[in-house]
Amino acid sequence: MNLTILCLCDQLVNGAVAERTVRKWFARFKAGNFDLEDQERPGMLNKPKSTIYDHTVKLGYINRLDVWVPHDLTEKNLLDRISICDLLYKRNEERPFLKQLVTGGEKWIIYKNVQRKRSWGKRDEPPLVTPKAGLHSKKVMLSVWWDWKGILYYELLPNNETINSEKYCSQLDKLKTAIEQKRPEIANRKGVVFHQDNARPHVSLTTRQKLLEFGWDVLPHPPYLPYLAPSDFHLFRSLQNSLNGKNFNSLVEIKTHLDTFFAEKPERFWKDGILKLHERWRKVVEQNGSSTIVIKHKV
Repeated sequence: MNLTILCLCDQLVNGAVAERTVRKWFARFKAGNFDLEDQERPGMLNKPKSTIYDHTVKLGYINRLDVWVPHDLTEKNLLDRISICDLLYKRNEERPFLKQLVTGGEKWIIYKNVQRKRSWGKRDEPPLVTPKAGLHSKKVMLSVWWDWKGILYYELLPNNETINSEKYCSQLDKLKTAIEQKRPEIANRKGVVFHQDNARPHVSLTTRQKLLEFGWDVLPHPPYLPYLAPSDFHLFRSLQNSLNGKNFNSLVEIKTHLDTFFAEKPERFWKDGILKLHERWRKVVEQNGSSTIVIKHKV
């Protein structure tokens, strides 16, 4: 026993053994087990871990970290997602409303856009390095609203300014005027069906009162699923592709780029972004709210 303790002390001095390991060894000694060698621990297949690992690598698999996602859905979130998609899908089947739908969102536009490039390399070679834009790089927020025919209204906020409820409500007033001018058929007769995500300024009491005053039909938004938000999934992905590698020196240059981008998009682009929503709602219901639904997307 004394010899074993001496060996243990030597390990503590030279090898910096963790306290948890020391406790485990003393538990062994107390039980009468003085063997300092680790015992072989076969897995469920009665094979050492090293053998299973080698076979896994040969099959082409690599060990990597999980991908972070914004939210871990609770059971209630998942049920809400399914029930809302089911409600919207059935409602559109009974009385189509997607041509009355107005949607929008916000996106940061960075002045200097670094383009990440893909490249092929051997497994043991590090990837090429591209400096990432700083966390506080110069940027401006885009607020935009659109429908199946195109852009209704957009606005660029002053540099680094963000959205709050008061600002959002003033934007809604301008959007209402734009809809009355560009889409009188839904402003005066059919009625606006309004779609927005669950960002805090969008769901504040002030905002809800404003939308109630307008008399717009506000759709519920399923929790935490970007491809059910047309701006995030459809418009902003395409816009970001057009921004990659671009550098702007002024707000005027950014506005010029946006005007050109919006004007050059064909009619089919806007139609696909809105009129295919019912397909996405159906897929969510059919696949029990899965976050891994694959939908073909062209930008």
